[in-house]
Amino acid sequence: MKILVTGAAGFIGSSLVDKLLSMNVEVVGVDNFNKYYSVQRKESNVKNALNNEKFKLIKADVNDKDVMEDIFANEEIDKVVHLAARAGVRPSIEDPLVYEKDNIHALLVLLELAKKYKVKHFIFGSSSSVYGNNKKVPFAETDNVDHPISQYAATKKAGELLCYTYHHLYNLNVTCLRFFTVYGPRGRPDMAIYKFIDKIFNDQTIEVYGNGHSKRDYTYITDIVNGILLSLKKPKGYAIYNLGNSNTVELLYLVKLIENCVGKKANLKFIGKQPGDVDITYADLTLAKTELGYDPKIKIEEGIKKTVEWYMKQS
Repeated sequence: MKILVTGAAGFIGSSLVDKLLSMNVEVVGVDNFNKYYSVQRKESNVKNALNNEKFKLIKADVNDKDVMEDIFANEEIDKVVHLAARAGVRPSIEDPLVYEKDNIHALLVLLELAKKYKVKHFIFGSSSSVYGNNKKVPFAETDNVDHPISQYAATKKAGELLCYTYHHLYNLNVTCLRFFTVYGPRGRPDMAIYKFIDKIFNDQTIEVYGNGHSKRDYTYITDIVNGILLSLKKPKGYAIYNLGNSNTVELLYLVKLIENCVGKKANLKFIGKQPGDVDITYADLTLAKTELGYDPKIKIEEGIKKTVEWYMKQS
């Protein structure tokens, strides 16, 4: 089997690539190494994978249909895990056209090629952000998601709809995975957990949006990778699954955990709630557990400890 992983040098992508290679799976990775955050960090993410003969890394933009067609024509791709995307809620409000290109156009390029080259299974990395400020918790895949509150969330919802269309018209097996606030080693520097660790360690002020009582369903990277692997084994026509931890963590409790692991107190500055921010994310995992056998293992206390240990090794 040969699997194409887009966003292969990113946080989730590189973690998945390493796991697939450890399972002796052949992987073609695509990443454009953009400057959304440090290119050096992305290069470090794939450093070990590049030593594996079963891994081929192609530096390319998924939006470039000609380059991507060459890959599909020459590599005999069996399955696709599409993780390349423009991430971040607040930046999407500031520059929505970039998000439309990287999160919708790029997906269409891949879906067209998956159709043409008869890919067996297409995995789309979606997001819990599609639920918006859903008042019903925990969030279930059957909930209405017609009210996204950021352009990022809207692009992910649009992506799920496009995936369904390609399944309906061309019988493409597609699985959409709604990731819930993924964290852990290699985490992006713009994400809250990494920023909090870094600022506490360096005695810098942390800006807390709102009153600190917002809650997130933080999911450790190894659980997310395991969920992707389980979904790869079980194409079901068209399916959507939540991949979370199903345990909400209040922001101020998260800060306390990081303080304890870093060994320093945080300097907090409370500012107003930001546009696009949701009050809570909380995954109902009934469907993922029943159909995939997904069962997250890492609790927030253990996950923060592991993440801080990784951070210290980088510092």
